[in-house]
Amino acid sequence: MPRLSLVVPVYKVQGYLPECLDSVLGQDYTDFEIIAVDDCSPDGSGAILDQYAERDPRIHVIHLTENVGLGRARNAGLERAEGDYVLFLDSDDTLSDGALAAISDRLDATGDPEILVYDYARTYWDGEVRTNQRADLLSSEGPDVFRLADRPELLDLLQIVWNKAYRRDFISRTGLTFPPGYYEDAPWTFCSLISAERIAVLDRVCVLYRQRREGGNILKTVSRKHFDVFDQYARVFDFIAARPELDEWRGPLFRKMVDHYLTVLERPGRLPQSSRAEFFHRASADYRAHLPEGFQRPEGGRGHKYAMLQRDAYTALTGATAAVKFRRRVRTRAAAAVSRSRRSAIGVYYQSQLRLPLDENLALFSAYWSRSVSCNPAAIAAELARLAPGIRRVWAVRADAVDRVPQGVEYVRVGSRAYWSAVARAKYLVNNVNFADAVVKREGQVHLQTHHGTPLKTMGLDQQKYPASTNMNFAKLLERCDRWDFSLSSNRFSTAVWERVYPCSYTSLETGYPRNDRLVNATADDVRRARAALGLADGTRAVLYMPTHREYQPGFTPALDLARLADELGPDVTLLMRGHYFYGNSPHIAELRRSGRIVDVSGHDRVEELYLAADALVTDYSSAMFDYAVLDRPIIIYAPDWDIYSAVRGTYFNLLEEPPGAVATTQTELIRLLGSREYDGPDATERRAAFRRRFCEFDDGRAAERVVRRVFLGEESMLPFVPFTERSHAPTPDQALELVERA
Repeated sequence: MPRLSLVVPVYKVQGYLPECLDSVLGQDYTDFEIIAVDDCSPDGSGAILDQYAERDPRIHVIHLTENVGLGRARNAGLERAEGDYVLFLDSDDTLSDGALAAISDRLDATGDPEILVYDYARTYWDGEVRTNQRADLLSSEGPDVFRLADRPELLDLLQIVWNKAYRRDFISRTGLTFPPGYYEDAPWTFCSLISAERIAVLDRVCVLYRQRREGGNILKTVSRKHFDVFDQYARVFDFIAARPELDEWRGPLFRKMVDHYLTVLERPGRLPQSSRAEFFHRASADYRAHLPEGFQRPEGGRGHKYAMLQRDAYTALTGATAAVKFRRRVRTRAAAAVSRSRRSAIGVYYQSQLRLPLDENLALFSAYWSRSVSCNPAAIAAELARLAPGIRRVWAVRADAVDRVPQGVEYVRVGSRAYWSAVARAKYLVNNVNFADAVVKREGQVHLQTHHGTPLKTMGLDQQKYPASTNMNFAKLLERCDRWDFSLSSNRFSTAVWERVYPCSYTSLETGYPRNDRLVNATADDVRRARAALGLADGTRAVLYMPTHREYQPGFTPALDLARLADELGPDVTLLMRGHYFYGNSPHIAELRRSGRIVDVSGHDRVEELYLAADALVTDYSSAMFDYAVLDRPIIIYAPDWDIYSAVRGTYFNLLEEPPGAVATTQTELIRLLGSREYDGPDATERRAAFRRRFCEFDDGRAAERVVRRVFLGEESMLPFVPFTERSHAPTPDQALELVERA
């Protein structure tokens, strides 16, 4: 039987769950079990739990068949717990290093109290950590073990369950369970503390309480759900009424109740304006129903509000808060002044367009900072033309990229009046990066963020940990991401990353990448046309080399000697080089380019066509590997500087341990692999198969259709995915040649 049982309820936290579990499993103290309760989570959280449970027998997973809410999910975990003590940990929070050892040591030192209260700190998206403002209440001065009557100020700690360890036999003896609702921590916390005979404290931060920017809890939600607080305090006073020996706590808990009601009333962003009077009258009724005999109201303004509650004087209370509202209006006016100044900078014309109605049949597309008509936005635009031809499709294009716009594509130059009109009035804004800071998100507009790759390297807020790789303003980044309504994903891995590193209130769409539909649906003729456009003769083996950018390097430092590579591979191999212009102008390189042995494809707009043409891909850390894997063709990872790149840029997994195929860390090794065809052998094929199942799970050729139906046509149900084992993909160049010759 373990010493500690950690109950972890899980619901829609796939972006944070691995960090939570790792913080527990990484503790130096090991005598624990985790009871993880999947509360019928609609995202990938359940699958993450199962993956962790497969690797560590201390994790026990319960999958609930319906969503029951936080309290009852905790109850399900309690029923399975076997430890001497039960701890609760919310699945977006983490344990601090050494927390479990410190808790266990304190339990031993205090003779196994019924409750141990420990400290916590709040953590924020920008790395800020704020200590508990009432940490002083956890000082170890006085007896090590005590009753609440000896230290009643502990009631002033935040009403939470996850900063305490509870002896399991105490929970059973007291009959404690979590009620349904949204303020379920209040009855559990108060009823357990007033019932315990032996309490101890630990003056140490053991839990890091994540403050989710996108509003991860009810306290940040304007809703009538806050009325649940009445039911929870009714449970507290019912608990006391059934136990006359606890009557001494009626007065202190009455004060906690009234303070809590006033907090809900006074804090902005909780109650809808139309519900405030009703809430006040309910609070007033509770005040009179639970008022203890001889209760003394607090002094000053707080006591005055108590009196108004007792008299049910809602009008008087609204007058008393007029000064607060006035100060709020002053702040609002100041913010409006700043906004007006900003609007002036944007331009009078844009402002005039923002006042016009939205064009319900206009969609504005952009890709790669408006440099091309390509990627996921282009695939979506093509499918939109098929399924909803009445929606006008316009592209935002930089002035220096206009000559690369395909014939027949409507576009506006970025910065022009036509551009600002389109940005202001388009119902749909589609981009694989972010629109400029000056773009205003209008009510009714739909922003679709498609992204442009599966992340191996750290992205978004995770880049804060690697300052050498970026000089990004993260606050501005999140303001841009706040405009998103939808975020596309090609796999569950990406979804979890996006939701954590861009913590905003969008809807994740796990559709597959629309641009990869081409790789699934292309025919033999499509493959041959792609090769012919690059001048590749039949029988020529084409190797596509796509190195990634290294932000920490001032310029492009080639990791390959291209001339040597071409010479070693021989005349039947053509190198397609994409990503950077060739350095140097040696006669040998020039001759290889003239002969077609090396082809610079850096300026090719449609990378999917390059994938179709290539027999194999050589890359280092580029997201190209995730897309090319859809084709199930050989991939070679050439990673001569993995240690440097992973340390400076940061990565989400070890590519050398989980590659999509063969791995080379030197050019000599790469030449040997390519020359021996070992890169397409059984070992490489097995690695590629595992990689494809993990990262190409949604790419079945219908991603663009899913997006258009969900975002533009408003269909709620997604098209079913073709089972992975039944999917097709474009034929290889050899297969395409064989099929054409057969025909």
